[in-house]
Amino acid sequence: MTWFLISVTGKSYVNLTETGKLMLLGFKERMSGSYMCTLSYRVFRNDMQAEEERFKTYKFMVYAYREPDYTYRISVHFTTKECKLAANGQFFEELKKILNNLLAYLKCHVVNPSYRCFHVKRPKHGLVDELFIVFQVNPFAPGWEVICRQITSDCEDVTNNHVQKARGLIEEFFREQQYILKHEFVNIPAIRYIEHSFQVTRLDSCRPGFGKNDFTHNDCANCCVACDPGSYSSSNDITCQPCTSIRIKHYGAKSC
Repeated sequence: MTWFLISVTGKSYVNLTETGKLMLLGFKERMSGSYMCTLSYRVFRNDMQAEEERFKTYKFMVYAYREPDYTYRISVHFTTKECKLAANGQFFEELKKILNNLLAYLKCHVVNPSYRCFHVKRPKHGLVDELFIVFQVNPFAPGWEVICRQITSDCEDVTNNHVQKARGLIEEFFREQQYILKHEFVNIPAIRYIEHSFQVTRLDSCRPGFGKNDFTHNDCANCCVACDPGSYSSSNDITCQPCTSIRIKHYGAKSC
């Protein structure tokens, strides 16, 4: 366990307010750990003739943490004339382009897209061929760092806000497909959106050097906390991995 003895004199990252609050400025993940503060004060003796200096020591843990980065996993279904139709792949590629163009101004994009075709038995329709399309919406499209440099607060607030807006745009896009099919098409297209097939799941990720630990940090189980000494995270996974090849003594390690 690492102990830090803080002396506020001459420390640019430490500030003691007039009300007695101790503030750590520009806190980095490596600064996580056990802290000890010693408070000295003077009291009058019973005879009121002399002062006596007393000390109190406070020990506490401080951890660097971040809000998780949000990614949304979205699935939608489309009917198609047949699974072997060459147009299925062309339609899939065109759909990716449309969605990426829709999200471009938010610096979000579609990642890990895939589709499969299945024979599905539907009530009143019998056996039909359907495209099962799955993709993720990610807030780290090229250029997202530029947006972060323009703000002073933590960047995850911006990226998370953008990806939530992106989720809403995509949901609205597929809702419009339902309306278009019902009101604007005279001839039903070969590949068409299945009403109410839109499904979305939020997936959390943590920045390198951070991970979730609902056992150690059960008071903030959803937080991405700096990896403990002896562990690391080099990716955007949500867990820190143990490091056995070297001894890591600091918090927030990104490599082993």
